[in-house]
Amino acid sequence: MTDAPFYRIGPERPVLPVILSVPHAGRDYPPALIDAARVPVSVLEALEDRLVDRLIWRAVAAGATAFVATLPRAAIDLNRDEREIDPAMVAPPPPAHALLPTARTRGGLGLVPARLAGAGALWRGRISREELKRRVETVHRPFHGALASALAAAKQQFGAAILLDCHSMPPRPQGEAKVIFGDRHGRTISPTLLEAALGATRALGFAAACNEPYAGGHVIERHGKPAAQVHALQLEVDRSAYLDPGLRDPGPGFDSVARLIAAVVGALNGAVIGPPTAIAAE
Repeated sequence: MTDAPFYRIGPERPVLPVILSVPHAGRDYPPALIDAARVPVSVLEALEDRLVDRLIWRAVAAGATAFVATLPRAAIDLNRDEREIDPAMVAPPPPAHALLPTARTRGGLGLVPARLAGAGALWRGRISREELKRRVETVHRPFHGALASALAAAKQQFGAAILLDCHSMPPRPQGEAKVIFGDRHGRTISPTLLEAALGATRALGFAAACNEPYAGGHVIERHGKPAAQVHALQLEVDRSAYLDPGLRDPGPGFDSVARLIAAVVGALNGAVIGPPTAIAAE
């Protein structure tokens, strides 16, 4: 695969209690992955949270620390538990005790995506158990280890830490919220912090909702521990709000969404360490 499946942006020592993660925007497709696919790269790209890595620039410029995947979701999904495996696509299949069956694995969107609606199976054959183990050990675990370390450092410095897990979603029906926050139905972040994020979003004119239809995945479930003052919140933004009509390139709303993410980070920061900083005014 690649020697750099993700990268860190931001100061070595956190200057804000908010850490950003972007697990689904990777678009460095290794030749071996392309060769293994029975569909063109354009189909694999449908798994991406298109260009979300570029939306965080205002928040990062104001001091936020971010971890951004470069390896695509098609290779390994960092927002899945490493046990969320479809055993039918691994040779030999993992033992039953090593599996975590979920609706996501049954739908083909487990740790290694198996199929997409309208496209069918994504791969020519099964992935070897050794290759799956390699991806877990060299990509999945290091990514989550890096998040955990950054959150621990932020908590030590500020008394609390917040992970904002950034994603995008397919266009929503007319009249429905363009921004969805997920907190696993109240389990991963304090109500005060959630309200701060909602308030910042609505102040910029974006309709926002919580947990429907996206309540958050493995990233916030794993790292959000409000009782220990480590909070986690998933952010989903409608792709039509920031991409062009073809949903591939930046559209007229791109900078508005970048400002939105910066404002949410600023509001979360302010709720932890005092009045919102200049990040909220970007």
